[in-house]
Amino acid sequence: MAESSSSLSSSKDDLIQLIKRLGTYLALKMSNLFPISLQKLDPRSVGAIAGLAVAIIFTYRLMRSPAAPPRRQPKRQFPTTSSSAISTQSNATSMPSGVCSSSEDSRAQNVVDEFFQPVKPTLGQIVRQKLSEGRKVTCRLLGVILEESCPEQLQKQATVKSSVLEVLLEITKFCDLYLMERVIDDESEKNVILALENAGIFTSGGLVKDKVLFCSTENGRTSFVRQLEPDWHIDTNPEIVSQLARFIKYQLHVSPIRPERTAANVFSSPSLEHFFGCV
Repeated sequence: MAESSSSLSSSKDDLIQLIKRLGTYLALKMSNLFPISLQKLDPRSVGAIAGLAVAIIFTYRLMRSPAAPPRRQPKRQFPTTSSSAISTQSNATSMPSGVCSSSEDSRAQNVVDEFFQPVKPTLGQIVRQKLSEGRKVTCRLLGVILEESCPEQLQKQATVKSSVLEVLLEITKFCDLYLMERVIDDESEKNVILALENAGIFTSGGLVKDKVLFCSTENGRTSFVRQLEPDWHIDTNPEIVSQLARFIKYQLHVSPIRPERTAANVFSSPSLEHFFGCV
């Protein structure tokens, strides 16, 4: 600030000296033109003449100088807070369209996923797949279809497992099913037939009473199976399963404890319903 003030003062003094010199010069010139002696002019007259000369010069220069171009108005700067507020508002305004677009894409993707997701197979399809499209099946009753596990229990009663009923009915729809068991007396046979009848196997399924076979020995069951030549045989006795492995295409050994696999065509499962994925 001090340097700027001294510079202005110096320029002002130079201007005054210039005006005085100019006034003196003009006075000399005018004295030559007019019969007036310079000595007769007082300082006030000299100053007036000098002032007139300066006015003429400034007027002349002003008329010659081109008009100055209009000054450009500086751009108005908005406060930072307003700018950020406008930006935020802009973002907020544009947000719903983005969200809407994302939501629509998500919904479209869900529709595509639902359309292409694998359809859960029905129990009938599972049964046919597991049995490898086998058309004839033989099955032991004790420990597989019935709750009882030995022939002596059948003398008192026979109870069909509720968990196996659905699978059994599906097997009768696609396969020629034969049920067989070793029994001690005729009363045991009646108890078994009555239990199967009460469970609705003879009415809901394709099983008939003539396809429920009874014998008095384990070898008798083996003979039944070999004579019928089924695609699948289901049993709980490991000895019978081993004997039939050479003659029957596939076998299912039902055992609570997973036994050692005796042949490539012999499968094992804790229960019939577990083998078909119903547990």
